[in-house]
Amino acid sequence: MYAVPLGEGAELRPLEPWQAADFLAHMDRGREFIGRFIGLPDAVTDLHSSRAYLERYAEKAASDTGRIHGIWLEGQLVGGVMFRTMDVGRGSAEAGCWLEPAAVGRGLVTAAARVIIDWAITERGIHRVEWVASAGNLSSIAVARRLGMTRDGVLRESYPYRGTRHDLEVWSVLAPEWDRPERTATE
Repeated sequence: MYAVPLGEGAELRPLEPWQAADFLAHMDRGREFIGRFIGLPDAVTDLHSSRAYLERYAEKAASDTGRIHGIWLEGQLVGGVMFRTMDVGRGSAEAGCWLEPAAVGRGLVTAAARVIIDWAITERGIHRVEWVASAGNLSSIAVARRLGMTRDGVLRESYPYRGTRHDLEVWSVLAPEWDRPERTATE
């Protein structure tokens, strides 16, 4: 298995089904915080569902339609980044993230997302990477900005979650833009 250093004792590694117990323990530590805007904690509630979730991503990796990686801080799983979808033929992917409270404010999600987006663009030929976040998830939107993404628009009240309809912001970066280090985020 490989690990990519992210700084501050953190690294990015593939998250695989055999790590289901670590994944569940991580979800239990951050369940309320992580679940404010995304349904991941609702999908991972016990060891069986944890393993099933990671198995779905193992299948996606095998079919080249998605990936999931964990962010490990001093040996403990504290978050992750993923390609929820990846269509190599169309050249598009949707990236996402989550993080437990103990790891917030260290730049780990931005660093990890930068690694997987760079891989998708330079190694897999992905042309467009999207980042979709609830409009209320200011931390996730800040990551999109730090990655140099452009805000494409808002899907008004398109995401029903826990009894409330949320606006979703869609951000993206195109392959030619990724190569320009001087790029700054725009709205």
